[in-house]
Amino acid sequence: MNPNSSDRMGMAAAMSGNRRTFLQRSGLSLGSMAAATLGIAMNPPAHGQAATKDEPAFAEPIRARAKRVIYLFQSGAPSQYELFDYKPNLSGIAKTELPDSVRMGQRLTGMTSGQASFPIAPSIFKFAQHGQGGLWLSELIPHLAGVADKLCVVKSLHTEAINHDPAITYFQTGSQLAGRPSMGAWIAYGLGSMNENLPTYMVMISRGTGRAAGQPLYDRLWGSGVLPGQHQGVKLRPGNDPVLYLANPAGCPPEVRRKMLDDLRVLNEQAATRTQDPEVTTRIEQAELAFRMQTAIPELTDFRDEPQSVLDAYGPDVHKPGTYARNCLLARRLAERDVRFVQLFHMGWDQHDNLPDHMSKQCKDVDQPTAALINDLAQRGLLEDTLVVWGGEFGRTVYCQGPLSETNYGRDHHPRCFSIMMAGGGIRGGLSYGATDDFGYNIVADPVHVNDLHATILYALGVDHRRLTIPFQGLDLKLSGVEDRHPVRALFT
Repeated sequence: MNPNSSDRMGMAAAMSGNRRTFLQRSGLSLGSMAAATLGIAMNPPAHGQAATKDEPAFAEPIRARAKRVIYLFQSGAPSQYELFDYKPNLSGIAKTELPDSVRMGQRLTGMTSGQASFPIAPSIFKFAQHGQGGLWLSELIPHLAGVADKLCVVKSLHTEAINHDPAITYFQTGSQLAGRPSMGAWIAYGLGSMNENLPTYMVMISRGTGRAAGQPLYDRLWGSGVLPGQHQGVKLRPGNDPVLYLANPAGCPPEVRRKMLDDLRVLNEQAATRTQDPEVTTRIEQAELAFRMQTAIPELTDFRDEPQSVLDAYGPDVHKPGTYARNCLLARRLAERDVRFVQLFHMGWDQHDNLPDHMSKQCKDVDQPTAALINDLAQRGLLEDTLVVWGGEFGRTVYCQGPLSETNYGRDHHPRCFSIMMAGGGIRGGLSYGATDDFGYNIVADPVHVNDLHATILYALGVDHRRLTIPFQGLDLKLSGVEDRHPVRALFT
């Protein structure tokens, strides 16, 4: 690296107030530079700092395996015992007390901390091995079992957060505290757009049939935080008005709107020159994007060009606006239009009681559409450079919350170990990674912290998580946090 680069960057920051503003004023962006050198854009040491002997990875570029991400976030925390982490030996000790030597005084939520008993509740659902890799999968997800050789199940995720809001915030932003940039915003900031007619980061929400009163979701979960506002997620809503305030007012034809935007641009450019506020530039760019989206969004949401066989593959709910199935098909359509980061939130996984009934309904919501999405991407040649991630904010306890019977039980929150599923983007199909103890309560091999997952997602995109930073309150803020985290390279081919 040129030893004078640090001085140049310092001068740039002084001229413009911050590095990002300088890049915008000079007509450049991190996204445009990254797009030209995808896979090495974030590898050079940031802020003019030379790599140290403890950072040998910075000398080697990371090969970008994926260009885009589809993150299927299951809000409420699916139970790993009913889906991925098969524990057949629990049947022999059903209803016995969880040994203190297993729990080791680990933190409990307020919902079960007062229980006098912690009886073990084995899953009532059957498991079988699938695919050449022999993945153990539940009978609740038969369609996903059919694509087992495309799936990687990570069984050793863990987090510090034990309640929903901080745990969801942690997954979305890398911090339990609200206000940090979301993962999609970080990726949009670092890699930029691949489609000038659609936002770089788009979000959809569906409500499951498993539990009507799901955990609330806040717009800050896809916000830009301290990053420029243009990188926040844009929510795609069901119905006739998918993006709010996109349509022209009554009596305002497109040519009049175009003239209004041209005049507004002149005024905003004058304000940007005067104030050096990057958010003024954001307003200009977002107004222009909105104008282009007036054509792009109706075309995106019009399924008339989809073959009946594709619609059938996603299941009957694909015809219902706002459902998970329809959002999965929209995710594929966004992927083929090169939207960089697509996020689906599916609510209703918080099964503290009546778990067998509620979870059966939730799995029916997501099983067929998720498998269809993976197959659809693969058939179009998109899966190889699209990383698909499926999972929630933490796991579930092996012990029962509330009454336990032969056919009914509930499970409390469990952050110490849980499972997620991944596919595409260079991920090794048919792989089971990590392991938990005989009770599924503690990790015994290959732990993966939530920030390790962030580093892994960035790694798939060719980005070194340690170099995607922004100065904030004396800290080089990162998605992967301040502790020493690592991408899980063993997940990739």
